[in-house]
Amino acid sequence: MSEDDSAHHSSHRGLIAPATAGDLGVPVDAIIVPSARYEVSLREAARLAAELKCVLLVLSSKRSDAQRVADFLRDVDVDVVPVDFPTTGIAGLPGLETSTILNKSRLRRRTDTSAKRNLGLVFARMAGWSRVVFLDDDIMVPEADDLRRAVALLDTCDAVGLRIGGYPDNSVVCHANRETGAAQDTFLGGGAMAVATHRIDSFFPEIYNEDWFFLIDDTTLRPVGQVGVALQKAYDPFANPDRARDEEFGDVLAEGLFALFDDGGKIGDATEQYWEKFLAARLELITRIKDKCTTSARDQQIRASLTAAGGRLRIITPRDCVVYIRAWQRDRTVWATFMTGTDPVGDIPLVLKQLGLTRRHPRPPAPKPGARRPERVGAR
Repeated sequence: MSEDDSAHHSSHRGLIAPATAGDLGVPVDAIIVPSARYEVSLREAARLAAELKCVLLVLSSKRSDAQRVADFLRDVDVDVVPVDFPTTGIAGLPGLETSTILNKSRLRRRTDTSAKRNLGLVFARMAGWSRVVFLDDDIMVPEADDLRRAVALLDTCDAVGLRIGGYPDNSVVCHANRETGAAQDTFLGGGAMAVATHRIDSFFPEIYNEDWFFLIDDTTLRPVGQVGVALQKAYDPFANPDRARDEEFGDVLAEGLFALFDDGGKIGDATEQYWEKFLAARLELITRIKDKCTTSARDQQIRASLTAAGGRLRIITPRDCVVYIRAWQRDRTVWATFMTGTDPVGDIPLVLKQLGLTRRHPRPPAPKPGARRPERVGAR
């Protein structure tokens, strides 16, 4: 297998359906933010929700706290629904093999982003929302109309992403590929994605590149589009080599499957023999990028991250890839059956009640220092 047709496709843009300008009159039902940062990071999502006159559902964990979110956004003219994501998960949602299959493996990646997005899918279905936007809390969308354009394309696409500008949305290995001089594109990402929640039956598995897996149906990529621009805040992908290590299994699986799709293949073509060749070619890719690194401090950071990725890659077997994909395909059937049986139940309070979630409301603002407290009527 040659370098050109196996290890790394620098772009998967050919898989995206051509997009035309959509009807700006199509409403956005809700913006859903799987929040993990402090409440100040939600200012952008609140601005967009106010412009679009849609609900803002915030699913909080880690540094994000639903009560602080409610307090911070108290003066914004938006229907904000801040909810703490339960650490024990949501009762009633189906158990998924892909959430446990790697529990005792070094290939496991511990994050709750996928679980929060899955809850968002269920919440949307129960609330009767058909056109929602998933937005990460480190993303800016300069023009709110780009979200209207995105949801307008959901008549023909199952999901529509905004093109991520600012800092590119890539894995550590792909960032390294770009920074050492190679061409490297980006693809649709869950950080700024409109979804037809009334009909899509995919879920986000608990793995890196979960958004790419979400976009796949039984055999290949779903109809997807791209329109507009979103900006991702800058970060340093090479600050900690653990990032590259944690991403590697999901990046291998996603890049391997999408390389097949680029060439007209299907999921069924991802055999152990295919993965054996792909894993070898992936190691060659990482080695080539490392060989481009100079002795500069920055390049040595890149090299350390690539060493971590390569170390993780060496413990991944073709069998690991096939076993995970089969578990994911079984999960797809389980999730699709669950979503087919999930009907709209009414307004937001009823959805919250049925899911066992508590909506936080703003507390009265604290009095300013030195301000006199109002005197109670009848006080002496």
